[in-house]
Amino acid sequence: MSTFTPKSVVSGTKEVPVILLLNSMGTTTEMWEPQLPMLENHFRVIRMDHRGHGQSDTPDGDYSFDDLVADAIAVLDEHKVETATVMGCSIGSMTALGLGLAAPDRIDRVVCAAARADAPEMFRQSWDDRAAIINEKGVGALWNGSLGVWFTPAFQEANPDVVAKMHAEFLKTTDQGYIRCGAALKGLDYLKDLPNMKVPTLFIAGAEDKGAPPAVMEQMAEVTPNSLFTVIPDAGHIVNVNAPEAFSLAIMEFLGITCE
Repeated sequence: MSTFTPKSVVSGTKEVPVILLLNSMGTTTEMWEPQLPMLENHFRVIRMDHRGHGQSDTPDGDYSFDDLVADAIAVLDEHKVETATVMGCSIGSMTALGLGLAAPDRIDRVVCAAARADAPEMFRQSWDDRAAIINEKGVGALWNGSLGVWFTPAFQEANPDVVAKMHAEFLKTTDQGYIRCGAALKGLDYLKDLPNMKVPTLFIAGAEDKGAPPAVMEQMAEVTPNSLFTVIPDAGHIVNVNAPEAFSLAIMEFLGITCE
């Protein structure tokens, strides 16, 4: 593991409690904008760009989840945070699970959205396929395929401005950052460890998510102690953007947020 520290941005209240937000593949800290007004009223919010994404640098070598977990701990240490709630989407959620398993003394709760916890053969092959496309054409060539997984057709049609913004953020991912994070995903192996999770965990699936189908996430919840599972209707992989109101409602009680 390296001593790399990703770039992060802090907002909200200046006191505890703290929530750490971890982005999905091909996105940046900006993906959490729909939830920021609510979260900033109740937390010190730290948003982190994964290595090779957004404002973060792209260290050499293939990445592992040990690296990504260490990156998140480094961000907490940088901001002198002893304990935090962590919420992620996709690879951010998988990193959040790793944090809960490896450092339960540092993590209060985990919100795990749009994730899986293992890497079957077809899943591993998909990252090799994407790496081949990037090596030939660059990361931008993955956009159309990602868009179809991220958002439902109805959302895309109704929100062209959001789609355009997400496209711009997608292009801030470096070619090697995407490929090397994909290497981490190929080694994903947390499912066997979830029965040992000591941190309360909320699993959130998008009903239309082809990348992390609800049935896969429900299985994760079933083997995780002290966990909850919910499905957001009419939502794809980037569930917090595709269905922001429903997502925000789904996390409120778990985070101890009450309507004011």
